[in-house]
Amino acid sequence: MWCLLCSFYGSNAISTTARRLIMCRFRVIQCSFLLCLGMSVTVFLVMYLTGITPKEPPVPVLPPCRPFSADCRAFLPAADGRMKWHRRDCQIERYITDNKLQCSNLMRDLHFITRPLSREEEDYPLAYILTVHKELELLVRLLRAIYAPQNVYCIHVDAKAPQEYWAAVQKLVGCFKNVFLSRRSEIVTYAGFSRLKADLNCMTDLAASEVGWRKVVNLCGQDFPLKSNLELVRYLQSKEWRDRNMTPGIKQPAHISSRTKLRYEEIVGSHVALIGSGVKKDPPPHNLQIYFGSAYYALTRGFVDFVLESHKACDLLEWSKDTYSPDEHYWVTLNQIREAPGSNIGGGWKGDIRAIKWAEHEGKVHNGCKGRYVRQICIYGIKDLPWLIEKNSMFANKFENHFLPEALDCLEQWHRNKMLSNATVPIESSWLLATQSIQSSGNRDKYAAA
Repeated sequence: MWCLLCSFYGSNAISTTARRLIMCRFRVIQCSFLLCLGMSVTVFLVMYLTGITPKEPPVPVLPPCRPFSADCRAFLPAADGRMKWHRRDCQIERYITDNKLQCSNLMRDLHFITRPLSREEEDYPLAYILTVHKELELLVRLLRAIYAPQNVYCIHVDAKAPQEYWAAVQKLVGCFKNVFLSRRSEIVTYAGFSRLKADLNCMTDLAASEVGWRKVVNLCGQDFPLKSNLELVRYLQSKEWRDRNMTPGIKQPAHISSRTKLRYEEIVGSHVALIGSGVKKDPPPHNLQIYFGSAYYALTRGFVDFVLESHKACDLLEWSKDTYSPDEHYWVTLNQIREAPGSNIGGGWKGDIRAIKWAEHEGKVHNGCKGRYVRQICIYGIKDLPWLIEKNSMFANKFENHFLPEALDCLEQWHRNKMLSNATVPIESSWLLATQSIQSSGNRDKYAAA
């Protein structure tokens, strides 16, 4: 056959045509191979990148907020059978410790009051000293309850507090212009001189503040206010207290005189112990009469300057270093000195700063602790709230975050309702700690701001 073709077309013509056919087929095969190779590489590349690219973690499903206790209805307006209150935030600690915390959103998301609620409050700024060492959520809720933009706040964090707690508090205060950490931190010991020094450290910082605060109040992290900021302002500048310091106390009773007649030493971060079998101290400087009273106070700015600058105050401070629980005699004793600004000589126990249920007072001053006693002080439960609200002190002590937390939930909402009800400025939605809903016949909650 081949011979016939050669004789008909010629050997050169056949070879040229064959070569062209072979080249076309080769190019087709080449293109197909490259196409398959490209597709294979693409598939493997996608598979590889999918395998090593970190996937976005699933959005965690947060637990619903703890509902208000049924016992709370009596303290919330319009909380009848058809109305329900719903807390808006219950992840405070997680919010603060989140690495993505944006200060621009914190005041809105945690419902801080962002404007003075009245001219009266704006014209009478307060200073606060908060000594804390644990319970981050309690600190945030306390600060939120007493916060006003015209006030100023010094927070003393115990030097022995965990590093995680320190970091969280630093992150929190970094979002406020009028909240700061004490420049010097003490390792605080219960009943030790270090507790008094913690307050003095903050006082030194506050004395240098440009805020024109009128009085300073000290708190611990387990306190919570019973009065609104407006009520505090009115109480502290009432006729009785306008120019006076509030340091409830009396002349030191004989049964506790050993606190200041014998010498003690502070075992740093642990406890306070008597030196030897009882080493006597020298008498107080300047023939001062020692008083005994509350470690908590409301002091004028002039008195704070006196504490920091007066020779009598400095000498009493030095003398108090080896006493037991000096903060329970230092402030009230200085407030009996006639030349001290705002002194309240013979004031006794006047000045209702703290509502505390002491175990020894059960059946006499109060109707018993509905929570539990810790160091003879009641940790409140929700059934203690009627007593607290009726007593109408400046602050209540004490609360815990993980023990009967519904007590603070209810008191916090009651307090916020009271603050906003007396406001003379428009209420912003971010200031609301809870919303109300009406239970409809279709079992759906119809929400309304409250």
